[in-house]
Amino acid sequence: MTILRTMRHFSSMNVVASILLFLTALAAAVIANSPVAPVYQEFLSHELHFRIGNFNLLSHGGQNLTMIEFINDGLMTVFFLLVGLEIKRELLVGELSSFRKAALPFIAACGGMIFPVIVYSFVCAPGTPGGQGLAIPMATDIAFSLGVLTLLGKRVPLSLKIFLTAFAVVDDIGGILVIALFYSSHVAYGYLLVAALLYVLLYFIGKHGATNKIFFLVIGVVIWYLFLQSGIHSTISGVILAFVIPAKPQLNVGKYIERIRRTINTFPTMENGSIVLTNEQIAKLKKVESASDRVISPLQSLEDNLHGAVNYIILPLFAFVNAGVVFSGGGDVIGEVSIAVALGLLCGKFLGIYLFTWLAIKSGLTPMPLGMNWRNIAGVALLGGIGFTVSLFIANLSFGATHPVLLNQAKFGVLCGTILAGILGYTVLRIVLAKK
Repeated sequence: MTILRTMRHFSSMNVVASILLFLTALAAAVIANSPVAPVYQEFLSHELHFRIGNFNLLSHGGQNLTMIEFINDGLMTVFFLLVGLEIKRELLVGELSSFRKAALPFIAACGGMIFPVIVYSFVCAPGTPGGQGLAIPMATDIAFSLGVLTLLGKRVPLSLKIFLTAFAVVDDIGGILVIALFYSSHVAYGYLLVAALLYVLLYFIGKHGATNKIFFLVIGVVIWYLFLQSGIHSTISGVILAFVIPAKPQLNVGKYIERIRRTINTFPTMENGSIVLTNEQIAKLKKVESASDRVISPLQSLEDNLHGAVNYIILPLFAFVNAGVVFSGGGDVIGEVSIAVALGLLCGKFLGIYLFTWLAIKSGLTPMPLGMNWRNIAGVALLGGIGFTVSLFIANLSFGATHPVLLNQAKFGVLCGTILAGILGYTVLRIVLAKK
């Protein structure tokens, strides 16, 4: 029941977040093609400063970060920190914590990463300018895909939600590895060495019982700056930071309950009508507050704190600055890259997820999860083609300012592939899932 309540909570959050993400992406596309487009472009290129004396924290290689760079390289680090926290939790106690649980979604995710690359390479050959975007259709957007699934309500088996979440998490791991390995250049090892020492410091401080989230985040900002200067993409710093944040609470739940009971039993009685607490009562309540803080691990607490900021501020901002497709003529928006990305998300993800799931179950490697069948797996495999956030992120890394036309095509391909995958996945699941 706890898993069910948790899934319902995150599902309702994902619906709202998905709608907000879609609306901001739509707003970006409309503004980018309106008379105020120059103002929009000026906003994206506006330089930012956070100075301490002559030192500007928001700079890279002596150049000030622009607004779009700050959002993509700075704020998105917080998104990847949250992704890292979710991955760590899944590896420790979730759907990736054992071979039996992880086998099927891991195999499905592998197919969902391999086939989109194959489909993309058929359209845009490696070695060409368009071939740099091979990794764009690899990722599945957890928030968007779960949001669409939630629209079907109680008809969706819990096992299907867990399957989608788990293979999307594995997809995220694959996307992170791709960013770390293939989108880094001119590595400055001195910065990385200092960052590594800070990670080690945080790890040992966490092992000795530190639970102050602000301390970890402040050091995390320092590490982010070091990564920004190192040549390794700065968002990777957020993922690694997640893995040194303690997952074990200081106080056992059983001991916490005993302590609360003792405090309640000895809590001083209040005078009738009194609205002012005595010093003794305040001291007792502070003990309860302190114990409550220590019974929740920093990992769970930080993950819970970040969800709202990421879903309702950071991702909508990211969508607004990155989804501004310019429709300045058919040749600029429709081309090999847009077709390759859309086909990779729509066909590649579906074929890879469905085929690899079929092979895993038919070979006897893993059983068919309770509540799942080949028809609803087909629907979820289509939802796997919703690759909005990380796909746009990788598109920017692939083409950036060097190939603006190809970047525009990639954005259009991501939007088309995501929308079609969402509509088809929803339609198939609406047909095949039993009405309750």
